[in-house]
Amino acid sequence: MELEQINAIERATRYGRAEVFRIGVAVVFLAGIMLYVRSIGADAPNMVILVAAAMIGGYMAMNIGANDVANNVGPAVGSKALTLAGAIAIAAIFEASGALIAGGDVVSTIKKGIIDPALIGDSDTFIWLMIAALLAAALWLNTATYVGAPVSTTHSIVGGVMGAGIAAGGVDIVDWAQFGQIAASWVISPVLGGGIAALTLYLLKRRITYKRDIAQAARHNVPLFVAIMAWAFATYLMIKGLGKVVDVGILPAVGFGAIVGVIVWRLTKWLVARPSAEVENSKAGVDSLFTFPLIFSAALLSFAHGANDVANAVGPLAAINEAVLQGGVATKAAIPSWVLLVGALGIALGLALFGPKLIRTVGSEITELDRMRAFCVAMAAAITVIIASQLGLPVSSTHIAIGGVFGVGFLREHLKTTYRQKIHEIEAHHAGEDREKVERVLKEFDEASFEEKGEILKNLKGKNGRPAPISKSDRKGLKRLYRQELVKRSAVFKIVAAWLITVPLSGLLAAMLFFTIRGMLLP
Repeated sequence: MELEQINAIERATRYGRAEVFRIGVAVVFLAGIMLYVRSIGADAPNMVILVAAAMIGGYMAMNIGANDVANNVGPAVGSKALTLAGAIAIAAIFEASGALIAGGDVVSTIKKGIIDPALIGDSDTFIWLMIAALLAAALWLNTATYVGAPVSTTHSIVGGVMGAGIAAGGVDIVDWAQFGQIAASWVISPVLGGGIAALTLYLLKRRITYKRDIAQAARHNVPLFVAIMAWAFATYLMIKGLGKVVDVGILPAVGFGAIVGVIVWRLTKWLVARPSAEVENSKAGVDSLFTFPLIFSAALLSFAHGANDVANAVGPLAAINEAVLQGGVATKAAIPSWVLLVGALGIALGLALFGPKLIRTVGSEITELDRMRAFCVAMAAAITVIIASQLGLPVSSTHIAIGGVFGVGFLREHLKTTYRQKIHEIEAHHAGEDREKVERVLKEFDEASFEEKGEILKNLKGKNGRPAPISKSDRKGLKRLYRQELVKRSAVFKIVAAWLITVPLSGLLAAMLFFTIRGMLLP
């Protein structure tokens, strides 16, 4: 009995031990930052402030890794193209690589130009403002990660800078037109991402899984879709991933992407056509062809994310470093190597320690993802950013990815509801006839291609001059009757609510922290 009780106690405390370990590693990382920064600037004035800011920057970077990175690898994990451990390893390596290789040498200190630095009184006020903004964004991201809500780290830091800026200089310090564009991204990003993901999935179904010979359709069409994805990701990488290292215009980027796409098309066509790679004539067989594209997409999305979003952690930290060491308020600041390293290591560590919760949320707790659907989400992420960047539309990578997941889920709901309606119409049309005959008709309809299904329904409605047995109002009733929810509504409401409160909540928190910090540091 005693042994059983001991085993029960161990099982009950296992989660607690893992949580203590994760927190312990995070504390050691922050302590390491403190010791390192103290050692490189022992004689500098206001070094205590810089040490505190560096630790907050490391904390922010860990929260970016825990929350934001899940959008890049979550679909691949949910579709089982990658294991959780494999996804974390790939994302950590490529996030850190993107931050260190392509994070840039200079960063904008005022994210998105949301406030006017000329209206900030002095360097001390600027330092307090940035510390408050960084800490507020980090605390909100930590809270969102805890409740399982993927939110935009960019919106978090924008809200923090705006709130602390208003506290420091009043409402006139904010560029409200710029804020309006950011608010517009709450709608633009998920709608664009969801629409492109849903359209891609619909095209895949029309051209492959809705055909009689699925294997033959896959051999012809999978190389084309993979090539389009390669073009999109190569262009995306040139525009966003390497944009801070090499200044590349849209046309050279698109041209480079096209070359990569053609190479990938030829390679994929050869791989799919090999006798050893015979495609099973089923949806599962086609699904397996998207494994490697998903792995590559997770790696490239992570690299581009590390190159761009590391600025959310190191931008304010670089600004504080500049103000502490040089004095004054700068709109642009050089990024010291140690600041970039704090961001890169923090993102990788935060992902490894606290990322699994959000990866599971994105990958499996919103809607069921197979590899084909995850492929559509990944491709939507790259194409949406390319389109938005050229149209000057403000978008959030988090909102795009989650919108893509919503898009494929809601499309599946629509298609399944519509299919059940059609089955009901066929059965109603053959009411009273021999059941075996009805079953044969239903089987023929199920195995028919998309075009053949249309012909069957068309002939059904006009057969022998008989009208369609179901009226328009009846169809609406059937749609409600056969609606099958494939997207978890509670997850949708939770995530959308978190998106809407990100900027105002992080702004309010930053304003409170600004007044607290100023009160503590004023003589």
